[in-house]
Amino acid sequence: MSEGSGSRVRVALNGMRAVFHRPHPQKETDKGAVKSVRRFLSEAGIRP
Repeated sequence: MSEGSGSRVRVALNGMRAVFHRPHPQKETDKGAVKSVRRFLSEAGIRP
C-alpha cells in the first residue's frame, strides 16, 4: 500500500493492483467504494 496523488491510495495484493480514493474530511465512505474494495479482495483471492 502506498500514497498516490491527492487522496488516492495504491494497493497491491497477490499480484492484483488497485487505486482507491480516501474520503475526506469524513472517515465514512459510500457503498460504491465498499463494493469496489470487496471486488478487489475477491479478485486477489481473498474472501471478505
